[in-house]
Amino acid sequence: MKKYIVLLRGINVSGKNKLPMAELRNLLNDLGFKNVQTYIQSGNIILESEKLKSEICKIIENGILDKFGYDVPVIIRTIPEWEKVIESYHFSTKNEKIVAFSFLNKVPEETIIEIKNIGEDKYKVDNDVVYLNCPSGFGKTKLTNNSIEKKLKVIATTRNLRTTLKLLELAK
Repeated sequence: MKKYIVLLRGINVSGKNKLPMAELRNLLNDLGFKNVQTYIQSGNIILESEKLKSEICKIIENGILDKFGYDVPVIIRTIPEWEKVIESYHFSTKNEKIVAFSFLNKVPEETIIEIKNIGEDKYKVDNDVVYLNCPSGFGKTKLTNNSIEKKLKVIATTRNLRTTLKLLELAK
């Protein structure tokens, strides 16, 4: 069995796509995944499976659509891939409140996110991750999931440093 970290895009945000974690865990167990754990309400999952990443994404997407009626994008990484993302962060992590990772569903063709007036906020597109460093704060940055998706033509979901580290800790 291989262990995976799975991220759902756009659930339990501003009252939209409500998905109770207990019900999600039950669904994932019913779908045949093993040792299913969730972390906080924003769609962070750790599970084990023999299946390929692409199969797991489709199974989860279809399961959520069938049970809850939501079309929710799913992004998945292995534990070694997750570790590499953390190790490869391109900026200082001294102020953890401004550090985040936008996980992408595929490697984008473009690596430039053309957004005007981003101030001191910085980003680096590297493979299927956008590394974010946002001194303006995540509530004010223009480097949002929506802008990243629009500019890079991908699906993106962002996690802060604390959540990213916690998911690795739980997965190990």
